[in-house]
Amino acid sequence: MKQEIRIGLAVSLAWLCACAGTYPPASQCPQPRFTGKAPDAIYALSNPLVHSPENIAAGRRLYEKDAKPACQMCHGIRGDGRGPLAAQFDPPPRNFACARTVNGIPDGQLFWIVQSGSPGTSMPSFQVLREDQIWQVVLYLRELAR
Repeated sequence: MKQEIRIGLAVSLAWLCACAGTYPPASQCPQPRFTGKAPDAIYALSNPLVHSPENIAAGRRLYEKDAKPACQMCHGIRGDGRGPLAAQFDPPPRNFACARTVNGIPDGQLFWIVQSGSPGTSMPSFQVLREDQIWQVVLYLRELAR
């Protein structure tokens, strides 16, 4: 009887490990969507802000609650594209937890998408944010991809 329980537990554990896999799922990383290229002058920009705990924290606050709407409502608190509103969008929100997606996007392109939105998706523009705030969000998006 004890042997059967141990075998059952081992099989259950193996099944859980196999189903859990890696997160985010490989099918969502990288995402195949493409937003038009930012104007050359913006595309070539590098984030001018220092990669500091203060700037990362400010970007996180904007992402989680201060931007209206808060980024996490669609992209998820972990940046995985699974926020409370995500299921209603097609295409789904960008998965920022996927390093292969985020690291393949230049700073200027991320800045432009946050500022201008993404036509053909549900990504709104955040023109109400100051430039330094958008750069803080870009820093935080890079943190989510680590």
